[in-house]
Amino acid sequence: MLNKRIEAALNKQINAELWSAYLYLSMATYCHAKGYSGIASWYEVQFREEQDHAKILFNYVVQRNGRVVLAPIDAVPTEWNGLLDVFESTLAHEEKVTEMINNLAALAADEKDFATQSMLKWFIDEQVEEEDNANTIIDNLKMINDNGYGLYMLDKELGARTYTQASPLADSNL
Repeated sequence: MLNKRIEAALNKQINAELWSAYLYLSMATYCHAKGYSGIASWYEVQFREEQDHAKILFNYVVQRNGRVVLAPIDAVPTEWNGLLDVFESTLAHEEKVTEMINNLAALAADEKDFATQSMLKWFIDEQVEEEDNANTIIDNLKMINDNGYGLYMLDKELGARTYTQASPLADSNL
């Protein structure tokens, strides 16, 4: 059974992951509007991954006899100053999520909740990958600058990304 502090923190993270999904869907709509359908598709995959992250946490809370409480989703940005700004916003957001996951892990350690610590390890590793991906794309955009052919190639490359379920834990039927 989850203690109430852990349960409340996990609920906060579930809602943050759903906000993240909404943010990435907003970024996808921005990219579609600017004609970058491949990059928009990349953000649609991000959207689905964030939903998976929320579902993993949801399933874990339920499995530990806790209660999930969903909150309203706050508004997300809808405009950026170009692709570099979109991806710099992505990196800043992922860094914030990393801090939240680290705080959750610290709380689980303080509470000696070893099961939650174990579950959170997957999220800690995932955040390293998320920040690295955003950094790599930012580096590519800076190298490309405003070169149309380079932007075309990056759009095609990012558009080739396909959705794969973040973790089998997202499908757990409890």
